[in-house]
Amino acid sequence: MMADASRQLTVLRHSDGLARCPWPGEDALYVAYHDEEWGVPEHNSRALFEKLLLDGFQAGLSWITILRKRDAFRLAFDRFDPEKIARYDGRRIERLMRNEGIVRNRAKIEGAVASARAYLEIEAREGFSAFLWKFVDGRPVQNKLRTLAEIQAETDVSRAMSKALKAEGFKFCGPTIVYAFMQATGMVNDHLVGCHCHARCAQLALKK
Repeated sequence: MMADASRQLTVLRHSDGLARCPWPGEDALYVAYHDEEWGVPEHNSRALFEKLLLDGFQAGLSWITILRKRDAFRLAFDRFDPEKIARYDGRRIERLMRNEGIVRNRAKIEGAVASARAYLEIEAREGFSAFLWKFVDGRPVQNKLRTLAEIQAETDVSRAMSKALKAEGFKFCGPTIVYAFMQATGMVNDHLVGCHCHARCAQLALKK
C-alpha cells in the first residue's frame, strides 16, 4: 500500500459522489490509477513484468513518486521489453544513471536487468503470468476490509511468491513489495468494501 493518511481511515466520498479508498486523496493522477488500474486482475505477462519492476523501483519511496515518473521509465527502459533490458550493458546502465526522469539507483537498475533475464527464463518455461497466478490458484483473493488498518503489509502467499522469484533471479522483490504488486495487479482485491471499485474488481475476477 502507498498511503500517507491514517491507517484507521475508511472510504472517503469524493466530489463526484463516489466513495473510494482513502489513499489516493484528491490527486487526479492517483485517483485515476485507483479507479482504472489498482486491483484490476492482470494476466498479461509483459504488463505484470513492468509492474513488478516498477514496484521494485518504489522500494523506499511512495508509489505516487513512481506513478509520476512512469512514462519516463517506459521511455528509458524500452517500454519494459524484457528481451531488450536483458541485453543492457554497462554503457546503457551509465546512461540510465544520468536520466533525471527516473529513479537513479544503480542497484535497482542493475536489478532490473537481472530480473529481465529471469523473466525470459520463466516465460519460456511456463509463462510468467502462469508462474505468478499459481500462487493464488489462478483466482484473485477477495478480501472484505473496511479500514486501512486491516490491510496487511505482507502475507504467507507474498512471502512464498517472493522466495520463488528470488530463486529464479529476480531482484527487489521482497514480500512487502510483492504484496503491493499483488494488490495492484488484482491477485488480491484489497479495495475497501465501501469503495465503488471493490464490487467491480470482484466481478472482473469471475470473468477469467
